Amino acid sequence: MDVVQRRALGADRRHAVSGLDPSTREWLAALGFVVDVEAPWLEALTHGSFNGAGAGGATDYQRLEFLGDRVLGLSVASWLYRAGDGPEGKLSQRLNALVSGATCARIAREIGLPAHIRLGKQARDDGGADSDKILGDVMEALIGACFIEHGFDDARDAIYRLWASELEGDVGKAKHPKSALQEWAAGNRRTMPHYEVVERSGPDHAARFTVRVTIRNVGSAEAVATSKGEAERLAAKAFLEQYG
Repeated sequence: MDVVQRRALGADRRHAVSGLDPSTREWLAALGFVVDVEAPWLEALTHGSFNGAGAGGATDYQRLEFLGDRVLGLSVASWLYRAGDGPEGKLSQRLNALVSGATCARIAREIGLPAHIRLGKQARDDGGADSDKILGDVMEALIGACFIEHGFDDARDAIYRLWASELEGDVGKAKHPKSALQEWAAGNRRTMPHYEVVERSGPDHAARFTVRVTIRNVGSAEAVATSKGEAERLAAKAFLEQYG
């Protein structure tokens, strides 16, 4: 391989680590995200397993996820405050549901995010692109990237576009299954529900939790999800459907 070929190969490798894929740029533009500087968007889409992350290439999405989580929370809280006069408890219930990892992951799938996450081969083979945890985190990181590039107003408006059906829908209006099950147990003079992780499988970035909830002298129900909290929610829901 001559010098020219080596230089070309090196440039290709650098682009693979540091440049946004054209299809990803088009995808972001279709969602209403304006990319002036690529760096924050690359960071938002880069998982720690990606070749080159943290080693002279783009860093992973964790810092932007931290920022985006706060921007998301404030934006949704502001929308809920202006949308009605519900009491603090109801507002908190809806807020927690609307900004949850499960909701973020659901929206990420709806907009086609999995195809654009920069994952290492092993992480992708292990199902990382379909992990609720990763999808939810990257969704928040994209919000963080928008905030860094264009400020709070643009990030807030992007959230209102992407979350439109969730905000106008019934997400968070019904009582959380764990709270409902606890009230059911108290109302029927039963012991409080007991949750336990009966199985954990898969690598950290694509873990699956099997949770069993039990109420003594009544029965138990199990559910599987990519996070412990979501598995507990689904187990409580299953219990109420079976025994409630």
